[in-house]
Amino acid sequence: MKDFWLSCGHHLLDRNESGGLVITDEFLKVYFARPELTPPGEACVVEKTLHAALLDNPRRPVGMDEIAAMADADARENWTLAIAFRDHLLAHPTLEAAYAALIRKGAGDTPPLFVTQLVHVILRNILDECDDPWILRAAEIFFRPQRITLHEGALLAADEETIMGTRPGQVSPLVSMLGLEASTEIDVMNDDNAESYFERSDNHDMAVDFTAGRRGHHALARVIERWVKHMLGVEVEVEALTEVQNANFTWYVGLDVEGTKIGDMLWNGDAMDEAAMARVAALYRLNFKDRGVVAEAVKGEPVYLILATTIDKVLRMKPQNLLTGLPLRHLEAVT
Repeated sequence: MKDFWLSCGHHLLDRNESGGLVITDEFLKVYFARPELTPPGEACVVEKTLHAALLDNPRRPVGMDEIAAMADADARENWTLAIAFRDHLLAHPTLEAAYAALIRKGAGDTPPLFVTQLVHVILRNILDECDDPWILRAAEIFFRPQRITLHEGALLAADEETIMGTRPGQVSPLVSMLGLEASTEIDVMNDDNAESYFERSDNHDMAVDFTAGRRGHHALARVIERWVKHMLGVEVEVEALTEVQNANFTWYVGLDVEGTKIGDMLWNGDAMDEAAMARVAALYRLNFKDRGVVAEAVKGEPVYLILATTIDKVLRMKPQNLLTGLPLRHLEAVT
């Protein structure tokens, strides 16, 4: 199988018997190698000592008194967040379970970047044996904001950060260690260049045609199916819709903030202006293969999934909504 998304660190993790990702010292060390935690030359001896100790033993207990003794206020804040996140990961049997706990109990002060990185590596696990570059590229929408552009009648989704330009300070330690470089050129994925995705997947420099009914639109449906099955243990079929007429929105899940707002409007019967409708980037219908897992209130009814752009045409998907918003009798992670 061809490898992809090396920068997420999946090769540093183990798997348990059920396929969940198990934390390792090597994976933890990458977090402590982050630029925010690497002490500068002028850092105090307490910060330098702790950093060196954690690179040697990343599971070492850290007392809040150690962090409080650091001279720099920014360093104290960064270390408080990093240690709290590490302790959260170590308190759960898998990364999937740690992520689910953050979503259901509230992320609190956990930096959004850390939560997004969990989505990245969990998806890499879910798609480990996938050799379809269209599905892999569509999966990036789960953890990377996309800029949506209408070009020659096609709705193109391109990586927002790549378009805006990646600053060196934002490059992860793994990207640097692996010698990966961000590209400044964007190619639109097609049949001729799709196979090149594997060698450039960490560059995030391929746009995908996300027009309703086309391959990118359908590919994201396949990712949603796999995400729900892995995280909730529930098999679903997700249909990419090009239009909806006389739909009964008994239950819907907004796949982002904007999608939720539009779903609320439809639910309440509010008038939808053309501007709001134009922001709907993708619409899906989800059906459960086993209706026995579905709450009584929606038995026999499909669930609609709505993904929409912001006013400035950016998609910021919230995959956690699929874990908390589906009408299931019991929402339990299986790993």
